[in-house]
Amino acid sequence: VGDVVDVSRRILDTLLADDFIPVISTIGADIDGQAFNINADSAAIAIAASLEAEKLIYLTDVPGVLTDVADPSTLVSRLSVARARLLIADGVIAGGMIPKVEACLDAIATGVGSAHILDGRIAHVVLLELLTDAGVGTMITRTDEVAP
Repeated sequence: VGDVVDVSRRILDTLLADDFIPVISTIGADIDGQAFNINADSAAIAIAASLEAEKLIYLTDVPGVLTDVADPSTLVSRLSVARARLLIADGVIAGGMIPKVEACLDAIATGVGSAHILDGRIAHVVLLELLTDAGVGTMITRTDEVAP
């Protein structure tokens, strides 16, 4: 397993400028051409930071952060970094959700404006999250205030 040490922004900028949507494999290579598996969340954070992204969206198989994992109605639609850390410390965020939330916190620490955890099984979930007031997943931001 390797760590991301550099992102070739030039390639991404060229693709984006030509209206392509890059699909990026999480296989990386070192200077000698040795291939490494890269954690997908780590790669996404590095790419988002390199592009100075406003948002990073993770599609997963859960609705987002739930205060009771057995009750989907307990979805937390917005979290600040501080509250997310508190929910982890209190054991509310537990198990497999911890690495997802920590990836969001890492993304925000690199300068990404907000990170979202969405249920990729829902049709049009990205549009529903971004284009509705309530959203459908969990959005994590630096503070409780949400930029327009």
